[in-house]
Amino acid sequence: MTAEALVSKLWNYCNILRDDGLSYGDYVEQLTFLLFLKMADEQNRAPWNKKSPIPKGFDWPALLKADGDDLETLYRHILEELGKRPGMLGIIFRKAQNKIQDPSKLRRLIVDLIDKEQWTSLDADVKGDAYEGLLQKNAEDVKGGAGQYFTPRALIAAMVEAMDPQPGQTICDPACGTGGFLLAAYGHLAKRKDLDRAQKQKLHNGTLFGVELVDSVTRLCAMNLLLHGIGGDANATDLPVMTKDALSGKHGEYDLILANPPFGKKSSVTIVNAAGDAEKESLVINRDDFWASTSNKQLNFLQHIFTSLKQHGRAAVVLPDNVLFEGGAGETIRRELLKQADVHTLLRLPTGIFYAQGVKANVLFFDRKPAQEKPWTTKLWIYDLRTNQHFTLKENPLKREHLDDFLQCYNPKNRHNRKETERFKCFGYKDLVKRDKANLDLFWLKDEALEDSANLPAPGIIAQEIVADLEAALEQFSAIEEDLNREP
Repeated sequence: MTAEALVSKLWNYCNILRDDGLSYGDYVEQLTFLLFLKMADEQNRAPWNKKSPIPKGFDWPALLKADGDDLETLYRHILEELGKRPGMLGIIFRKAQNKIQDPSKLRRLIVDLIDKEQWTSLDADVKGDAYEGLLQKNAEDVKGGAGQYFTPRALIAAMVEAMDPQPGQTICDPACGTGGFLLAAYGHLAKRKDLDRAQKQKLHNGTLFGVELVDSVTRLCAMNLLLHGIGGDANATDLPVMTKDALSGKHGEYDLILANPPFGKKSSVTIVNAAGDAEKESLVINRDDFWASTSNKQLNFLQHIFTSLKQHGRAAVVLPDNVLFEGGAGETIRRELLKQADVHTLLRLPTGIFYAQGVKANVLFFDRKPAQEKPWTTKLWIYDLRTNQHFTLKENPLKREHLDDFLQCYNPKNRHNRKETERFKCFGYKDLVKRDKANLDLFWLKDEALEDSANLPAPGIIAQEIVADLEAALEQFSAIEEDLNREP
């Protein structure tokens, strides 16, 4: 069976469950629990004969025997019991709950849908791609907000190609979502023909590391990796993904970091004041290894990523425009980064490619360097993929070929040998730090829509861009209002 056929089969059943109020996200989560139990049972039998990590009576055969209310009760107990276990089991079942209220529909999902397939013997690409397909459909369910952690696959692929990870390097995403960057890096390395046995083993265990704040997303990431053959042993303690607030402190040092930290400017916590009213209070992150203390989440992630790199480690990070020009802590962080890292490339991304509306973002590429008096950044190369580019999620989505010219200009094989083009320009360190607040928000191309009304994009695209800009402005006004209301 192809991955597409499997997605279609699993997805069609989701529409039945949606009538019971189950969201796409809930459905994929329930599939995750049941698929894990089924595969653990398969691997317990010939030819694999692995000892199952699932206790007897809480396993797949027990679920197959149960029916009606007994099935619902047993399933609930299984989720509770396995959530207390260590290793991959604990990650996938932590705080797990049954969201399928109708026992007959739960039974049908177990018997007709999941039990009919031999999941372990399916090609890793088939089952992995099928699961990825479900996650993508889930992300497209924008009303449910699932798109907040979903980066366009075309962009992920181009970032991985630019970074060109090598065998033996450790790769981390400190805001990993469902594991898109980790899997793309894995795919890039797995297709190499020159890997020896030790390198292949290391690629499956000990190369990829993800950190995610939300339990339910961590479990999707863990399952996604597992279905692609990563993190293998359910009893293993060296796990590829963990639930943790990445910004709370260091969780390791890595050769490569690929990330799209969460959008949304402020880190905040809701508190109840003396009058009993709920209000949001900014969380300023104070860490000794940071250059500046701020409640701006992206600026904190940028600092965290720098501190999480080994010496000469490399990073590619998706960041919104405000990180390029914001004053105060933003200026301090940009100046320090330009000094202490080789900030060599900036890709200006087009609008209309993210599920979160109103996002203007960039990819910043930099290498961490040892301490020295002289600044490490000499030239920042900027590629403008935004001016006169119009993308939408449905009618004109970003595709991998749209990034071909950027990759050719980036020149991963020898990035010190580059040439300027119409869209690719070079700016020297002295010119950058002379700019007001060390502002890196640089443009040079003329916007054709402003020059010639005949070149205007379709009305629908213009309307979408206006809405996106208004939403971004409203979010900024809300943040300012919150700050003003907090001031005595």
